[in-house]
Amino acid sequence: MIRCDCHMHTEFSTDSEAPVRDMVEAALAGGLTEICITDHYDKDYPPVPDVEGTAFLFDPEDYFPALAEVREEYAGRIAVRTGIEIGLQPHLGGFYSDFVPKYPFDFVIGSVHLMNGKDPYYGEVFEGRTDREVYGEMFRLTLENLEKVQDFDVLGHIDYVVRYGRKRAEEYSYDEFADEIDAVLKKVLQMGKGIELNTGGFKYGLGFCNPHPDIIRRYRELGGEIMTVGADAHCPEHVAYDFDKAEEILKDCGFRYYTVFEKRKPFFRKL
Repeated sequence: MIRCDCHMHTEFSTDSEAPVRDMVEAALAGGLTEICITDHYDKDYPPVPDVEGTAFLFDPEDYFPALAEVREEYAGRIAVRTGIEIGLQPHLGGFYSDFVPKYPFDFVIGSVHLMNGKDPYYGEVFEGRTDREVYGEMFRLTLENLEKVQDFDVLGHIDYVVRYGRKRAEEYSYDEFADEIDAVLKKVLQMGKGIELNTGGFKYGLGFCNPHPDIIRRYRELGGEIMTVGADAHCPEHVAYDFDKAEEILKDCGFRYYTVFEKRKPFFRKL
């Protein structure tokens, strides 16, 4: 059984209003023994119409004391770890190499949310293009990001872009993009990093997790071992979302364990 949710957001993320304690209580209610709070830090995220001011940044000087207080409060009941989800962009390699080591993060997710400065969430990247064209470009940009940014532990929701395609998964499969996806996975392994199984795809109605199970299976075939599991929850109701499905997928793909991080080091838990 998966008892750790390694990807969740709280009121420290622009797109969440959830108090940290509410997320912890939801985790306890769901039978979890460990969680990692991974709030968004997307340096140079562009201005967007539904957010006033600068989006997806938080002040670590506020973040760490707040999470430390909660960790102490719940000690002995659930392990609350402090993580971050950084937004990868090729020009930010130097910034993150300075920023990340400054703070005692337990876990760092590196995620690609932007394509040439635009988030697929808002749809603009799909204008005048097929889903297939956009998806292929996103995988190529992901590889470019991996060549420039080093300071993370796990690559987040590899096929995030499919959540927002016009036809979503109709023009998407591992086989369709095998060359691009394999290049990403091989680079992850070369870097000594891992990937995550993100159950947000079920929440968004895709019918599969991110990345698709075929990608998880291929990662395992290539020798991948580091595999965290997270629901990408932004509210308490979504903590550990569809974790029963996640366990089945991991076992079907050849995994007998999942990974958690503490002080940036991986530890393996039996499924």
